[in-house]
Amino acid sequence: MAAGRAARRRVRGVRAGALALAVVLLFAVSVLLGSYTVTVPDFFRILGGVQIPGASFIVLENKLPRALMAVLVGIGFGMAGTIFQTLLRNPLASPDVIGISYGASASAVTAIVLFGASGAAVSFAAVAGGLAVAAAIYLTARRGGLGGYRLILVGIAFAAVLHALVNFLLTRADLRTAAEALVWLTGSLNSSNWDRAVLLVGALVLLVPAALVLSRILQLLELGDDAAAGLGVRVEASRAALILTGACLAAVSTAAAGPVAAVAFLCGPIARRLVGGPPSLALAGLVGAVLVLAADFAAANLIPGTSLPVGVLTGALGAPVLLWLLISVNRSGQGG
Repeated sequence: MAAGRAARRRVRGVRAGALALAVVLLFAVSVLLGSYTVTVPDFFRILGGVQIPGASFIVLENKLPRALMAVLVGIGFGMAGTIFQTLLRNPLASPDVIGISYGASASAVTAIVLFGASGAAVSFAAVAGGLAVAAAIYLTARRGGLGGYRLILVGIAFAAVLHALVNFLLTRADLRTAAEALVWLTGSLNSSNWDRAVLLVGALVLLVPAALVLSRILQLLELGDDAAAGLGVRVEASRAALILTGACLAAVSTAAAGPVAAVAFLCGPIARRLVGGPPSLALAGLVGAVLVLAADFAAANLIPGTSLPVGVLTGALGAPVLLWLLISVNRSGQGG
């Protein structure tokens, strides 16, 4: 048995290393290739402070912050989705399915259309909206026991109300404001900059370690409330802390790039397939970084002269996987 656990740990380590290498390679591809290519020597010269007309601006002000944002957003959504899926023992219980990401988007759209907000004010509104909706979903769902399907249904109900609100606001907005607000319904890295990247780094520096510390408790809660309580876990307090952490990860990621569709719910199942068992939060975060980096590079270069929102591609990828998960969950009787 000990030998089996050691072998599984080695497999996890190898695959985590492969994912980390994939993140590094995709990061390099995003920065060096695309519609404007930069050689490796020129890239390091630019980092060293050498001014190369055109290239310096494109690398430092566009490609680098965009690639960094892709990594950070992928980690945030990947870890958030896996927290909810594991905690509720349901692969459909990710922030984008249960309405938390949409809560952040709706709050951002409200701030833009009703109050003319822009920049950091919209991002803060998105974080506040995501956390408020997460709290409302949790408090509503827990009255009858926090089962997986119950929370999903409550989240879908909240998302439907918010969707109606957003549609109403868009009908009242002028074309320019509506176009700006639409970014918050799809998810895009086209407006990435160092200000957003620094804010997201600051948030994740606090949230990622907190999530990793709570991951051991998350594994115990996956055994069931009674088993976890028997092992000394304060079930309700731990569940609330995990939901808060997951909601914060989803909210700050949405505030930075909008609700990048499907990333949160794809990462957990993909990571689970890679290791053949419960995925670690770190592994899910790496999967998220790979997904967003690859999708954003494709979105930026798929159509010459047009940079698509990354959420268009991730959403297209997520739709068939969501159908597959729905069929799998129904067959296995998961959900609670």
